Amino acid sequence: MRVAIIDIGSNSTRLLIADVEDDRVENELDRRSEVTRLGAGVDVNGRLREDAMERVYAVLNEYEEATEDNDVEKKIAVLTSAVRDAKNGEEFAHTVQEHYGFEPHVLSGDDEAGLTFLGATSGRDPEDHARTLVVDIGGGSTELVVGSGREASFHVSTQAGVVRQTERYIDSDPPSADELDELATDVREIISGAVNAEARRAVQHGIGVAGTATSLAAIAQRLDPYDPEKVHGYLLSRAEAERILGELAAIPLAQRRRVPGLHPDRAPTIIAGVIILREVMELFGLSEIEISEHDILRGAALALA
Repeated sequence: MRVAIIDIGSNSTRLLIADVEDDRVENELDRRSEVTRLGAGVDVNGRLREDAMERVYAVLNEYEEATEDNDVEKKIAVLTSAVRDAKNGEEFAHTVQEHYGFEPHVLSGDDEAGLTFLGATSGRDPEDHARTLVVDIGGGSTELVVGSGREASFHVSTQAGVVRQTERYIDSDPPSADELDELATDVREIISGAVNAEARRAVQHGIGVAGTATSLAAIAQRLDPYDPEKVHGYLLSRAEAERILGELAAIPLAQRRRVPGLHPDRAPTIIAGVIILREVMELFGLSEIEISEHDILRGAALALA
C-alpha cells in the first residue's frame, strides 16, 4: 500500500510518502520538512494562532500535490503537542481532514512516544536487546521512550520543547548566560522528574530523532546541502554537542541562519534544542547518541496505515 503520512508538530510540518508491505517500509518515495511553528504562542495563549495555521495550510497545499503525483492510496495526519494542547486544536484537525483529505490522529503523549520508538527501531536488528532510549525533541514536548528490540517498556512525554522553552527563557540576541542557565535548569528538572535515576542508569544506547538531532548531525559535518544518508547513523558525542552549543549561543540569530548544516528556519529555536539534547544525554549517562532519520513518520506508516 502506498501511504502518505504528515506529522504536524509544534515546530515543523513533515511529509513521508512510502510503500508499506508486510509490516515493512519497502520504499520511501518522498520526504519533506518545512518549519511552520504551529506551536508559536500556544504556551502563553492556549490557542493556535491564525498566522501559524496559515503557514501549515500553505505547506499542506504543496504536500497534497505530492500525494496526487505519487498515486497515494491512504493519507494520514498525526498531530502532536501544539494541537492537543490548544483549545482550537480539534477545529484545526477537522480542517486538515475536510480540506486536505488526511485522516487526523491527535496523538496523546503516550501514543506519540510509542510511534516514535517503533519508527526509530524499525530498521534495527530485533534480536539486539540493548536497553535503548529514543529521544524526540519537538517544538512543544520531548518524548522519551525506553525499550529493547522493538518493544517499548517505558515512555513519557515531557513539557520541554524548542518553541516552548525558547519563548519562556530566551529574550536576548545572542542569549545571555543567565538565560541559557535558566533554560537548562528548567529542562533538567523536567527530565529528571519524568524519569527516575534507576531507569536512566539502565539505558545502554541512545537514538535521537527529528529536527534538533538531525540538524546537529548536519552541523557537525557541515553538510550543505543536507544529506540524509550522511545524517542517518551519525554518532554525535556529548562533547561535540557542547561545542556546537557554545558556537551557536555566541552569535546572533542573523548569523546562526547562515551556519552550514542548519536550516535557516530552525535557527531561532536550535539553541533550546541543543540544551535539551545535552541535558538528556547527561542525565542518561550517554557519551554519544546515534542520529536517525527513522522517526514518528515511519512509525505512523507502519502502525496506522
